[in-house]
Amino acid sequence: MAENMEPGAEYQEDIQSVSTVDVTDKKCPNCGAAVVYNPETLTMACDFCGYTRQLPQPEAGKEIQELDFESAKIRQSKDWGTKKKSIECKNCGGNTIYDDADTAAVCPFCGSTNVMPVDDDEDVMAPGGVVPFEISQEKAGEMFEKWLKGKLFAPSAAKKSCKAKNFNGIYLPYWTYDTDTTSPYKAKLGFEYRVKRGDTYETKVRWATYSGVYQEFIDDQVVYASKKTNNSNINAVSDFDFSKLKPYDPQYIAGFVAERYTVGLDEGWDTARQLISRKLKQNLSAKLKRQYNADRVGEINMSTQYDNITFKYLLAPIWLANFKFNGQVYDFVVNGQTGKVAGKSPISILRVIIAIIIAIVVIGILLALLNN
Repeated sequence: MAENMEPGAEYQEDIQSVSTVDVTDKKCPNCGAAVVYNPETLTMACDFCGYTRQLPQPEAGKEIQELDFESAKIRQSKDWGTKKKSIECKNCGGNTIYDDADTAAVCPFCGSTNVMPVDDDEDVMAPGGVVPFEISQEKAGEMFEKWLKGKLFAPSAAKKSCKAKNFNGIYLPYWTYDTDTTSPYKAKLGFEYRVKRGDTYETKVRWATYSGVYQEFIDDQVVYASKKTNNSNINAVSDFDFSKLKPYDPQYIAGFVAERYTVGLDEGWDTARQLISRKLKQNLSAKLKRQYNADRVGEINMSTQYDNITFKYLLAPIWLANFKFNGQVYDFVVNGQTGKVAGKSPISILRVIIAIIIAIVVIGILLALLNN
């Protein structure tokens, strides 16, 4: 925050001050020297070897895609290692993969017995890796009980009596994407200062515009690759430690079912780009605020160019289960590797009302103390 200004001093309040700053730490891919960014021409050039590169306009709002993983889209791998069959649920549409000798009596997603075999799809890629189960069914049950007990507004009766039922361990499909990103940007940063008005000070903000290039390597952007299972709790627990990823082996999924992907590679990349774009803006915002000691970050316009895009198709472990309370069924999920739990729990209206009353009383006491 700027220094205090005395009455009568000249100042501009809430007036945008435009300042262009060249910011880049890009290294030349040819010689390794620092590359200079020109914000007027949106080019990056190396003074040592002559390397140049044109960048997209941040105002355009469109991302330039260089999908150099096109060749990887060829579905070379289709063999799951052992003979498999696909089972589809008539009730929820869930599609799972079983060993040919297994039979499906219950859908792992909704508990329905309305399941039927479907023809094998020769264009479906086999997974390239597996995140093995580390959490047993017993351990998942313990984590559920701990999770439910931690719910502040859950009825005491539910915490004492509810037990997890219909536990199903399933390997769900995920795409992960790696990419180098280069993002020209224009960002508005706000710097606060105080102006004295009589006996009080008012906070004003001076805005300045900065431009530059932000680069970040995105490692393993995860995209849940299923349209069939619309359980929102799955996305909430889909954080995995990929350092423990194993090459696909049918032995890992022995005894479990595995859902095949219904979100294709291209559609998965569209989703990944949206997630990456939000992540880049958040990270750039934090970086600029630290770098320029700004008090606020306003609008950020950026366009992103993606290079060296690679992907993996993985199976990762999830426990699906539910519990019943007062005649209502509540679904929840447990990450089969980390034990993270997500779901919806019953709510006691009485507990909510008590919490609101306590909050009102506390606020009243604090206001009374401040007035005194």
